[in-house]
Amino acid sequence: MTKIVQPAQTVNPWAATALLLMGNFMNLVDVSIVNVGLPSIQEGLGASDTQLEWVSAAYVMAFATGLLPCGRFGDKLGRKRLFLLGVSLFTIASVLCGLAPSVNVLIGSRALQGVGGAMMVPQVMAIMHVIFPPEQKAKAFALAGVVVSLGAVTGPLLGGFLITANIHDLGWRPIFLVNLPVGIIVVLAGLKLIPKLASTRDLAIDWMGVALFALTITFIILPVVEGPLLGWPLWCLGLLVMAIPTAALFVRRQISLERADREQLLPVQLLRDGGYVSGITIVLLHFSAIPGMFLILAIYFQTGFGFTPLESGLATAPFPLGVMAGSFITGRFGTRGLTLRIAFGASVLLMGMTWLRYLTGNPPADMNAMTLALPLVINGFGMGMAISPLFQTVLKTVPGKMAGAATGGMQAFQQVGVAVGIAIASSLFFVHLRGVGQGDHSGAMHFALTYQMMVFSTILMILAIRTLWLRRQSPALAT
Repeated sequence: MTKIVQPAQTVNPWAATALLLMGNFMNLVDVSIVNVGLPSIQEGLGASDTQLEWVSAAYVMAFATGLLPCGRFGDKLGRKRLFLLGVSLFTIASVLCGLAPSVNVLIGSRALQGVGGAMMVPQVMAIMHVIFPPEQKAKAFALAGVVVSLGAVTGPLLGGFLITANIHDLGWRPIFLVNLPVGIIVVLAGLKLIPKLASTRDLAIDWMGVALFALTITFIILPVVEGPLLGWPLWCLGLLVMAIPTAALFVRRQISLERADREQLLPVQLLRDGGYVSGITIVLLHFSAIPGMFLILAIYFQTGFGFTPLESGLATAPFPLGVMAGSFITGRFGTRGLTLRIAFGASVLLMGMTWLRYLTGNPPADMNAMTLALPLVINGFGMGMAISPLFQTVLKTVPGKMAGAATGGMQAFQQVGVAVGIAIASSLFFVHLRGVGQGDHSGAMHFALTYQMMVFSTILMILAIRTLWLRRQSPALAT
C-alpha cells in the first residue's frame, strides 16, 4: 500500500471542496443544458429523432456504467489524480462536442464526456468523506446538496441564455464550449489545493465484475431510454428481463471474491450494511423524481404555454432558493436525527408535489413564470432538508478505504434513478397527450406528477419500516 498525504496544516478542506464541487457542477449542468439545445442541434446538424435521442443517451450510458468502476479505480490510483484526469477528459470532450461537424461525432464526444464525468464524480464525495471531521460533514454535504440542485436548474437557464444570445453566430455550440474555462480553472487550481490522500496501489480490479456491472446498467438504461421512443418493442422488454440474472451474477461474483479474500468491485461488506442498502434505494427513488419533474415542467412550459427556453428556465428558479434554505437549516443539525430529517424532507416534497399537481392540472388563465413559484420553493426546501442527511446515512458507516466504491455505487444508483425517472415521467406525459389530444398539456402534467407523489410516498414507507426494524435492533441506530 502506498500512502501519500499532505501535511494537515496545508490542507484547506473548504478550498478543496469548492474545486471538487465546481467540477461536479460542470457535469450536472451539462446533463440538463443539452435538453434546451436539442431542437437547435437537430436543425443545425440534420439529426434524425433517433440520433437526437442518443445525444443524451450516449452520455447517460457511459456515465452510469463507469461510476462504480471509477470509484474503485480512485481507491487504487489516487482520488485526486483520477478526479483531475476526469475533469481534463470531460473538458476536452466538451470542446469536441462544441466543434462537432456531424451528429455522429457529437454522439461519440458525448460518450467521451460521460467517461470523463464517471472518472471525476465518484471522487468528489469520496474525498469530502475523508478530509472533513465528523462535525463538519453535515455542512459539507449540505453544500453538495445545494450544488446538485443548482446544477439541475442552472442548465436550462444557462442553455436558454447562450442559445438566445447566439454568441458569434455559433448557435448551440457555446453550451458545450462554456466548459473549457471552468475545466482549466479546476485542473490548475486543483493541482495545488486538493490534498493527496491514501491510495491502495496493490488493490486488484475485478474486471469480470466491471463487465457484469456494465451489462446490468446497460440492460436497464438502454431499453428505458429507447422504449418510450420506439413503443416498447420486445427486445426492450427482453433486455430489462436480462438485467435480473446479470445483476444476480454480479452479486454472486462479489460474494465469491469475498470468500476467496480478494478485493471486490462493490464490497460485500457494503451490501450487508442496512443503512447503506436502504440509503442507496432511497437515493435511486429520490433522483427518479426530481429530474423527471424538471423535464416535464420544461415541456409543459414550452409546448403548453409557449414559453421560450429562457422563460422556462426562469420559471423553475424558485426551486434552488428553497434548496438553499433547506440545506442551510439541515446543515446546522450535524449528525443528529438523520432518518427524521430525511422523512421530514420527503414529507415536504410530497406536500409540494401534491400542490404542484393541483396547480398544473388547473392552471389559471394568466399563467406566467411565477404561477408555480410557491410549490417549487416548498419542493426545493424539502430536497434541501433531505439530501444532506441522505448522503450522510449512506456513507456514515463506510470505512475510509471503501469510500470510493461506496460513493461510486451510490452515484451509479442515482444515475439509474435519473434515467428511469425521466423515462417514466415523460412516458406518462406523452401517453396522456396521445390519448386525449395534444392540447391537454395541463391534464398530462397532472397525470405525470402522480408518479413523483408515489415516489415520495414509497420513500416514507421505506423509512418507517427501516426505523421500526432498527429500533428492534438498537434504538440508537434508528436515528
